[in-house]
Amino acid sequence: MADTLEPVTDVAALMADMGRRARAAAQPLAACTADQRSAALTAIAAVLRADAATILSANARDIDRARHNGVTEALIDRLALTPARIEAMASAVDEVAGFPDPLGVETARWTRPNGLDFARVRTPLGVLAIIYESRPNVTADAAALCLRSGNVALLRCGSDCLDSSRAIHATVVRGLTETGLPADAVQLVPTPDRAAVGALLTGLDGAIDLLIPRGGKSLVARVQAEARVPVLSHLEGLNHTYLHAAADLDMARDIVVNAKLRRVSVCGSTETLLVDAAAAGRLLPAVAEALIAGGCELRGDERAMSLVPAMTEATEADWTTEYLAPILSVRVVDGLDDAVAHIRRYGSGHTEAIVTDDAQAAADFLNAVDSAIVIWNASTQFADGGEFGFGGEIGISTARLHARGPVGAEQLTSYKYVVRGTGQIRP
Repeated sequence: MADTLEPVTDVAALMADMGRRARAAAQPLAACTADQRSAALTAIAAVLRADAATILSANARDIDRARHNGVTEALIDRLALTPARIEAMASAVDEVAGFPDPLGVETARWTRPNGLDFARVRTPLGVLAIIYESRPNVTADAAALCLRSGNVALLRCGSDCLDSSRAIHATVVRGLTETGLPADAVQLVPTPDRAAVGALLTGLDGAIDLLIPRGGKSLVARVQAEARVPVLSHLEGLNHTYLHAAADLDMARDIVVNAKLRRVSVCGSTETLLVDAAAAGRLLPAVAEALIAGGCELRGDERAMSLVPAMTEATEADWTTEYLAPILSVRVVDGLDDAVAHIRRYGSGHTEAIVTDDAQAAADFLNAVDSAIVIWNASTQFADGGEFGFGGEIGISTARLHARGPVGAEQLTSYKYVVRGTGQIRP
């Protein structure tokens, strides 16, 4: 099989040049009007649709290489593009094009007794370096959200999706140049060499203002440990769905099956099912039957296995594993407090859901669980920027500073204070 990924002989020089060009593009991009950036996004969406065949051909090469390298089918699902997924990418870019522009928006304004007028106004962050792994659609999502928020994007995808990302990036560059925006506003690192990541972590001599890792635990850990610039983390989705004693059986079954099996490879997939002991006999056998019928392997604790003999025994490692596969760990808990304690001990702070007809129990759960997203009577697979109405996302931030939850265009802005006076001096 031919390898389409050409080596780069001087990665340091390549990355330094990309950093200089990114910093040079930051001011012209920030100076563009909202209408100019909207026009560029609309053009990018149109080119994505027009070049779908080229993108699919590039994606086929990535998939062939992944299978040749023994990548699992669950991870290949993350990598794979289809005409429908390309249309979804283009539609997301179109949606971002239609969003109210976040830049220049006054989020607060007040006047002091001395007559000074203060305003807090949204501004771009600057140059964002986004490091991601197997999802080529992130190339389009990240480009769109960065452009909407007036930020320059330096994109570094995983080697397994480099051909696909190159093809998508080419459509972005065409959309930018057709509408007069700087082509360097969105750059893609063209090499799979891991030294490129190391260069990004240095900040490229001050060119980078924020790093956003989107990938597995090892990638995020490396970025957090080695980065010399601020990091906005997207950690693993070790998500829980809790079936409370007052859960409706039909609703519980439908939600759990969707939360686990709609797409097992996404970060919003439920990885652990918690079932209230007071209703486990009523709920768990039927829910487990539906999961098993859908091809899901179940790993349970002793009480869960006593109700569903088809389960295998869960180990301690299962409670801390993001499977990204049709595998679900199951635990019977002694009420809401026990469920919350399990989530606090094992969760990653991403997304948790409760299924119940008891509004007070739901309120208690939503208040007690401190994850980025908490859900009542709906699937954890709604942990997605598009479902929040953000048009797309760069990731789900599990941090508590700057941005939390789905990171869309608004979350990629900072602010400055504008002070207007009439000649005041300070005594």
